[in-house]
Amino acid sequence: MKSLLWKFFCVLCESSAPFAFGWPHSARLARALLVVLAAAALIPAHADLVVGSKRFTESYVLGEIARQTLQRAGVAAVHRQGLGNTAVMEQALATGGIDLYPEYTGTIVHELLKRQDAAPSLQQLNEWLAPRGLKVAVPLGFNNSYALAMREDEAARLGIATISDLAHLSAPLRLGLSHEFLVRADGWPALQRAYGLPFAPGSGLDHGLAYQALAQGQVDVVDAYTTDAQIPRLHLRVLRDDRAFFPRYDAVLLMRAQVDARPLAALQGRIDEDAMRAMNAQVEIDRRPFDAVARDFLAGGATQAARAAAAPVRAPTFVQRLFAPDLPRLLREHLTLVFASLAIALAIGVPLGVIAHRHPRAAGGLMGAVGMAQTVPSLALLAFLIALVGRIGFVPALLALTVYALLPIVRNTHAGLASVPAGLRQAALALGLREGQVLRSIELPLAVPTLFAGIKTAAVLNVGMATVATFIGAGGLGERIVAGLAVNDTAFMLAGAVPAAVLALLTQWVFDGVERLLLRRRPRG
Repeated sequence: MKSLLWKFFCVLCESSAPFAFGWPHSARLARALLVVLAAAALIPAHADLVVGSKRFTESYVLGEIARQTLQRAGVAAVHRQGLGNTAVMEQALATGGIDLYPEYTGTIVHELLKRQDAAPSLQQLNEWLAPRGLKVAVPLGFNNSYALAMREDEAARLGIATISDLAHLSAPLRLGLSHEFLVRADGWPALQRAYGLPFAPGSGLDHGLAYQALAQGQVDVVDAYTTDAQIPRLHLRVLRDDRAFFPRYDAVLLMRAQVDARPLAALQGRIDEDAMRAMNAQVEIDRRPFDAVARDFLAGGATQAARAAAAPVRAPTFVQRLFAPDLPRLLREHLTLVFASLAIALAIGVPLGVIAHRHPRAAGGLMGAVGMAQTVPSLALLAFLIALVGRIGFVPALLALTVYALLPIVRNTHAGLASVPAGLRQAALALGLREGQVLRSIELPLAVPTLFAGIKTAAVLNVGMATVATFIGAGGLGERIVAGLAVNDTAFMLAGAVPAAVLALLTQWVFDGVERLLLRRRPRG
């Protein structure tokens, strides 16, 4: 094993990149690029206060309200949208990936603290959160409880008004429950036990898509938030929690203990349930941007929010969504992730491919390890890397994309070198060339067509894979796709999916051109 590690180090130092075809400065340039990329990955991106939000409409809106309130108070702040479920948010707070985000007291008690207390005070919550380095502040003024909802006509036909009524049905209903509700301590497992519900929950469904499935008759019951705008719009019946299972979910801001909450004090008690439902409606029904809804609320309060929700609003077209002002930023973040991970994968994958070719006994193990890493689901790998590096954002996303880019590069490097006639290498060694010189000047140049096909494949795959990075706050075009899913806005989703598809095609085209250029400069005979 030590000899293989030494070989890997030597090959990395001598070749560094498959482009070092005898050009003296290319290897040094590649190494310098890798050092810069590694340093950039380890340096915090900014010193602003970071506001996070989960992947549903209300969290997006409240996160944007918090960000704009901080900026009005003279505090530099950014908003990392749609980061995921409660576990991801807790990890982000613990590692400093975010500084605060909107949360609900019931979720804090049951999901974060794993307690069964009914309605603790903020002071009690802060005593429990203090050992974690967290605190709650700024109660926003409304309660957004979990509930179960059905279509009004279906509930009337079956005579269902309470959750207890579900337990007495002879025929099972189809459930469309969100992924988080299926696993929460105050979610489906405990609710099923409390009411003796006989139904199987089925597969998880995104919260924004669940309402669409309910309206189309694909599911019969969904989990809902009592401030959801879709409840009155779709004429749904919210089933009464007759056993008082769900606790209060008063909206607060959960933050790291060292964050100064005073700039946010103006929000305390300012949002009631009607105002929150009106803002949710502006986003989900009128298709208004989150930042515009938050700005109108801060400018005019609840009255302005209700008036804006009642006024007819023309939804942004697909073209307006596509060329929104955030497009340059999202493209920059996406391209940085793709090509930084590709550069690191090249620096690792080419030497591994060379070692696999030089040591046939080790080839099976190397290829198996790289192939196994490729099969790990993206979200599982991201969760593992967050725990490993202790942070969310760019670094774990970069590492995940590097892992996914390794297989085509390692495999094609090995295949390309294996296609070089053994007699050429033996002749070069007989003429007095060293191993490194043979590799750089003969074997790698002749293996270019196969090797570059692997690089091109890795680049195109990473363009698509990088959209998943938005789940951990790494940005990119996936932000639009996730936000569109949250509000069930097809145009918003396409505004992220179409640029990603076009970017994949452009990447393919650019690499085809570079491949032709390299082949013309390649040594002959």
